[in-house]
Amino acid sequence: MNKRKIFFIINPHSGVNHGKKGTLPSLIQEVFPEKDFEIKIKSSRSAEDVFNLSSYAVEHSYETLVVVGGDGTVNEAAEALCGTKTKLGIIPLGSGNGLAHHLNIPFGLKESLESIKTGNNVWIDTLRINNKLAVSIAGIGFDAKVARQFALADKRGFFSYLKISLREYFTYKPRVYTLQIDGKTIQTRAFFISIANSDQFGYNTSIAPAADIKDGLAEICIVKRIPLFRTPFFAALLFSKNADKSRYVTIFKASECTIERKKGKYVNIDGESVKMKKLLQIKVIPESLNVIIP
Repeated sequence: MNKRKIFFIINPHSGVNHGKKGTLPSLIQEVFPEKDFEIKIKSSRSAEDVFNLSSYAVEHSYETLVVVGGDGTVNEAAEALCGTKTKLGIIPLGSGNGLAHHLNIPFGLKESLESIKTGNNVWIDTLRINNKLAVSIAGIGFDAKVARQFALADKRGFFSYLKISLREYFTYKPRVYTLQIDGKTIQTRAFFISIANSDQFGYNTSIAPAADIKDGLAEICIVKRIPLFRTPFFAALLFSKNADKSRYVTIFKASECTIERKKGKYVNIDGESVKMKKLLQIKVIPESLNVIIP
């Protein structure tokens, strides 16, 4: 009987649970015994390294590539895996872990390994924003500003993200955007715009509760500036998956969309800050990534 080939990439810098990663090799050996599995484990040194290791796994016919990290690590691996038969497994040890929350992937190490061993696989959509892949969500405006500052911060995690969000909230001004959606032109002033493939910002907050990662459509979420005294209520809507009920949120579904902005250089793509042109061309690539789910 041929052994199942599984390649693990551990991002040692993602998230805040660095101690847990040290226990992984022994857990992997326990869950994936040598008699049944051919296992390779590598630690990544950079985002480019994640992509290169993932490409190696595809080229050497590994059945499954497992990433240990957050949405940014998933994104770099998915860039190599999209359109291939190689399955993507996720052990969520990042900061926000939006895709893992959306797909109901277990957060315990043993449980997530077991789900990779016995789980099902599903083909999900991905997004192309200009030439950059997005798997879970992308954002511009205030969202991108916070992502940029978060990338430069000394500490990761929810409280660091919250601190930066509160600090930037008082100085960031809404900006004008022109959107083309299904032949319709929409000009709007927005605090931020999210392009959602999954429902998740991360940290189990849902900006697009009706998002379906397999329907061939993205949810374009236009969010107006929320008065300060209403922000706790909006936060409650995010955590309760009711953000679409807010009068400050308008959502359109589209398979393709363009967004033109007059200001702003950065886009938040799967939690990472990416510099891009002012004109964004967005397209859904249906059923392009094969992911293991429980």
